[in-house]
Amino acid sequence: MPKKEIKKLPGPKAKAIIEKDKKYVSPSYTRGYPLVAVDGKGAIITDPDGNRFLDFTSGIAVCSTGHCHPKIIKAITEQAKKLIHMSGTDFYYPVQAELAERLVKLFKGNKPRKVFFGNSGAEAIEAAFKLSRFHSKRQMVIAFYGAFHGRTMGALSLTASKSIQRKYYSPLVPGVIHIPYAYCYRCPYNLIYGECDIECVSWIEEVIFRRSIPAEEVAAIFVEPIQGEGGYIVPPPEFHTRLFRIAQSYGILYVADEVQTGIGRTGRMFAMEHFDIVPDIICLAKGIASGMPISAMIAYSDIMDWVPGSHASTFGGNPVACAAALATLDLVEKSLMNNARVVGDYLISELKKMQRRYEVIGDVRGKGLMIGVELVKDRETKTMAIKERDFFVKKAFERGLLLLGCGSNSIRLAPPLIITKADANRALAIIEEVLEEIGG
Repeated sequence: MPKKEIKKLPGPKAKAIIEKDKKYVSPSYTRGYPLVAVDGKGAIITDPDGNRFLDFTSGIAVCSTGHCHPKIIKAITEQAKKLIHMSGTDFYYPVQAELAERLVKLFKGNKPRKVFFGNSGAEAIEAAFKLSRFHSKRQMVIAFYGAFHGRTMGALSLTASKSIQRKYYSPLVPGVIHIPYAYCYRCPYNLIYGECDIECVSWIEEVIFRRSIPAEEVAAIFVEPIQGEGGYIVPPPEFHTRLFRIAQSYGILYVADEVQTGIGRTGRMFAMEHFDIVPDIICLAKGIASGMPISAMIAYSDIMDWVPGSHASTFGGNPVACAAALATLDLVEKSLMNNARVVGDYLISELKKMQRRYEVIGDVRGKGLMIGVELVKDRETKTMAIKERDFFVKKAFERGLLLLGCGSNSIRLAPPLIITKADANRALAIIEEVLEEIGG
């Protein structure tokens, strides 16, 4: 993918589409740079003017098997020829039952589980929110600062990523209390990992349960194994262990939001496996069906004790999306999960070498192909390089690499799980070019 393939951006055809979009589409969407995607193959996106880009976003960690994988297309086409929709809320689909069984069997142990299907990550979170209250008969839930769980009202009430996402929408769903996440690079308690006794977890019992809300009134703890939108923040291993122990001690449900981390992205099927935690409820979406809209909320059968009519979804578990999910799982389990680990380890290693050469890189963190690079103006003060991050993403686009930001000053690398070392090296070369332009 030589540089000469990238022309002045946006090109005339892209400009025309952008103008139409501005006229007719909601202005609430966030578009960091003017990419117009008309074709995708593997890890390459092509715009209407013929420019080709190496995609290290995979549609916000959605297109896990790459764009338009032939096995995904085949699964979608074959199912669409037979049945597109009949509503899994009122009737039965063979492919939905098959996918539910497949998802349940991804977990170790023999404890029975059941699956609720929706259409998006936010819907999975809404379902988990409602189920946790229904089952426990408790009202309160704990979530984390920096968390992004979705934009519908329940999911938004759990979200505390950017204030603009909540502005003017109050009152939100009551009963949610937010606490700091284990962001060791910027410890909210100004402590040092190794000497802190995981204060961000201890604080729950020492302060919240003593001074704010009784533990017996907390239905669930909603937590991302690795924070996504908040900055691709990997917590220390003790964080989830200690947090899970507290949940178990007080009969609180442990809800893992694996919408962005799940289905092989971190080199494991579920990111919680890195921490040896099996949550009570897990929420999946994004990479589960290679771009088709579907989500799953999986819970132990004795927890999923709500009755018919308690919750449902007209489109949830659509047969075409279920077929795409089954094909996705085949590919991820066969090779792509391992590839995410191998190529991800390589990328992290190379980025850490760059960190030693470029002062603007404050931190490199991640698991598998979920990698965050945090930019700073000064390594001692850790002053956030917010404008530099935005400049970085824009300049990478102009060179043919698609990236997204996360947090206030971090860059996320979330390419399709199919990428090769050659793809990784091409991305690394562009990243280094941009670092040179910034001035390192």
